[in-house]
Amino acid sequence: MDDTTDGRDGFGTARLGAMILHPALESVPRVRRWFRKFIAPYNPACSIDDCVLMLSELVTNAILYGHADDPWLVRVEWYRVETSLRIEVHNPGFPANVRLRRPDANDAHGRGLFLVDSIADSWHSGPSRFGGTVVSAVVADAWPSNEGFGPLLL
Repeated sequence: MDDTTDGRDGFGTARLGAMILHPALESVPRVRRWFRKFIAPYNPACSIDDCVLMLSELVTNAILYGHADDPWLVRVEWYRVETSLRIEVHNPGFPANVRLRRPDANDAHGRGLFLVDSIADSWHSGPSRFGGTVVSAVVADAWPSNEGFGPLLL
């Protein structure tokens, strides 16, 4: 996206927030707190709790499965795209390694993308524009219309 001074690209997309995190599990509660704080002024109609759960799973996966020879960071961004909310999590892992699992009831791990798949209207993984992998999830109808786009980003 080509950011403008108010965060909009002219096509109904605005970046509402972004964070850069250390790849440590302590970053997960931090991203939850900051997402809640920064999304609240935009008054989304979707469940913020569901979005926080989805974001937690995506960041946890990025931390657990991201890998680079040099020190690295996890980048999180969230956007309003017309009436939808799109959350992106970038890490230096390999896009081919992202896969949806169907864990057994007694499996201790493997539910992250399963939860994302059940909450999001759609999700996608692929190469990140920063290098590595991006996993993005979209919640449709997070806002009732394109009217009242929320506060401007300065």
